[in-house]
Amino acid sequence: MTALFIVRAEVNDPGDREAFDRWYEQEHLPQAAAAFQAIRAWRGWSELNPEIHIAFYEFPDLTAAQVVLASDALKGLMADFDRAWGTKVSRTRELVPTRQRITT
Repeated sequence: MTALFIVRAEVNDPGDREAFDRWYEQEHLPQAAAAFQAIRAWRGWSELNPEIHIAFYEFPDLTAAQVVLASDALKGLMADFDRAWGTKVSRTRELVPTRQRITT
């Protein structure tokens, strides 16, 4: 089964949302997807809390995702994120191996 690397960012200042969205779309997501060699990557904003942005990176299995978590590529992308947003945007990360998939 696949594994998902999920990054949840909290953009507290509504004035930062447009710039963050543009930066993530044009720079961060494409760079991360390429650096991670993810199967696919996608992102979106929460409809329940407009401060929450979530990015998803899909990997063929848990081992491939764990390699990325220990990689220099991730460290570099985290440093880029910190340079661009500093303490203005907090984030958390999750690694979730899929256990079940239902296609309807």
